[in-house]
Amino acid sequence: MAYDVDKPDEQWRAELTPAEYAVLRQAGTEPAFQGEYTDTKTEGVYACRACGADLFTSTAKFESHCGWPSFFDPKNTDAVELIEDRSHGMVRTEVRCARCGSHLGHVFEGEGYPTPTDQRYCINSISLRLAPTEG
Repeated sequence: MAYDVDKPDEQWRAELTPAEYAVLRQAGTEPAFQGEYTDTKTEGVYACRACGADLFTSTAKFESHCGWPSFFDPKNTDAVELIEDRSHGMVRTEVRCARCGSHLGHVFEGEGYPTPTDQRYCINSISLRLAPTEG
């Protein structure tokens, strides 16, 4: 897929820290319960750390106790791209930023969470940047 933000690999490496690059560009996963936004309750908008696209809002964030920030819906349906992921011997749905193609995490359905969508977008903190609501 062609993305609005398309940079050569060398530029991504220069702009991102090694840890950010490993998750965002190589589909890695940060350690559970260690991410910056796992437990935050700050109101605002979560944007892609790689390109700045708005992805999720704090109003869609919920406590899933899975070790990563969880959201029940993206800010806009066009904000993320969902791709079948058959890595690690399982079938999951990968979540990528629709603007730059960066890996964000995975989405799971039907786990019984009391959310309006019955979905859990399990997102790496390191793939996000929170812009707090002013006020």
